[in-house]
Amino acid sequence: MDKRTKKRIDALRAKLQKSEQLLSAAKRQRDDESEVVRLEHEVAALKAEIDRAKAE
Repeated sequence: MDKRTKKRIDALRAKLQKSEQLLSAAKRQRDDESEVVRLEHEVAALKAEIDRAKAE
């Protein structure tokens, strides 16, 4: 894995962590159900992107 890929994975992990925190807060608050669904999809997409980057 080269430096560029490692940096990309680190950035994706940071974004994933923030999205998971937002998802947790959205689940606790439950004001807008569509936000929970959107964040769940975003988290899944970030995890898939990390897996793809690791596979390179």
